[in-house]
Amino acid sequence: MLTAFARAFKTPDLRKKLLFTLGIIVIYRLGAHIPIPGVSYENVQICLDQADTKGGIFGLVNMFSGGALLQITIFALGIMPYITASIILQLLTVVIPRLEALKKEGQSGTAKITQYTRYLTVALAVLQGTGLVATARSGALFSSCPVGSEIVPNQSIFTTVTMVLTMTAGTAVVMWLGELVTDRGIGNGMSILMFISIAAGFPGALWAIKEQGSLADGWIEFGVVILVGLFMVGLVVFVEQAQRRIPVQYAKRMIGRRSYGGTSTYIPLKVNQAGIIPVIFASSLLYIPALVAQFSGSTAGWAQWIEAHFVKGDHPYYLVTYFVLIVFFAFFYVAISFNPEEVADNMKKYGGFIPGIRAGRPTAEYLSYVLNRITWPGSLYLGLIALVPTAALAGFGANQNFPFGGTSILIIVGVGLETVKQIESQLQQRNYEGFLR
Repeated sequence: MLTAFARAFKTPDLRKKLLFTLGIIVIYRLGAHIPIPGVSYENVQICLDQADTKGGIFGLVNMFSGGALLQITIFALGIMPYITASIILQLLTVVIPRLEALKKEGQSGTAKITQYTRYLTVALAVLQGTGLVATARSGALFSSCPVGSEIVPNQSIFTTVTMVLTMTAGTAVVMWLGELVTDRGIGNGMSILMFISIAAGFPGALWAIKEQGSLADGWIEFGVVILVGLFMVGLVVFVEQAQRRIPVQYAKRMIGRRSYGGTSTYIPLKVNQAGIIPVIFASSLLYIPALVAQFSGSTAGWAQWIEAHFVKGDHPYYLVTYFVLIVFFAFFYVAISFNPEEVADNMKKYGGFIPGIRAGRPTAEYLSYVLNRITWPGSLYLGLIALVPTAALAGFGANQNFPFGGTSILIIVGVGLETVKQIESQLQQRNYEGFLR
């Protein structure tokens, strides 16, 4: 692997792409530490020291922003508005015929959908930025702050508008940086920025495990967590690479004097066909009742019940609901992202068939049957991985945002594998060995 890295940097154009990507990463991390105007940086640091920021309803967004959310920096919203906008557009593509037609137009239609995604990202950034400023002004952003430590000392309309516009502009810059990495870097710009945001919290989280441990000054707990983390990484890599290959045979066709078809290929159906989307859906949905209870300030029974069972994220009710939602959204997302009837029609149009299965409707039914069977283990796997930090590592001071579990490990491994494939394909074009020998 080290030799492959050396050869990658020896190739002029690939070296430029890697250095350009590293430069964008530096800019992105720099912006995650610059506070926005109107925020008292000293009071924010005091509240961070006093508050328990490991969990809570803002934990997921803070993880995706690389810790910039609770620091209230210019990149506080991070990549989350773009992720939400992309998911919404992807869901609307199935519902709105106009978007579905654009998707089928090829590159021009994809460019139009990308433009819509940018507009929706900015709109969501304004909405989320307004919510973050209102939360910071009310003092609900942190679980506890010393008296007199106001996050936003000046609460005028001008200051509020400036803060919202700054965070919205920061989100637009993050989106632009991600597209630059996609166009001029090694590709997958948004995914790489998400990877960097999550990886930035690894050292602090691991050192916190060591500090909270009691056996041999915490080194035993630290070693156990590292071993568990390596095992989970291996498990995620194994499942993410696992797929069911449906064989497809194409009949020979004579068009003029040329013969087409007569080849064999396969349809790869991944065990985890839905990816990380079900975990994000479930997490976002479970944050809604906690946000309503916190912002309402009500002392009614329903608000107290929600705060007791859903805010901290370690109650059995929360865990069971989280698991069920992940399984449900896994089937839901697979159903809208993979259309067996469309695949069967395309196969029939080009003379393809699955050996032993008739073309047309029987092929669609067979694909649907196989997809449902492999989605069950994939959804259960997602649910278990998401619950590992809370259920199995609670004794080490871990939580739902622990680096070696849940959403973070799925994104880290998935983006890492895809990035390695991107660089490996560049090396193979020049007859070099890849990372995996």
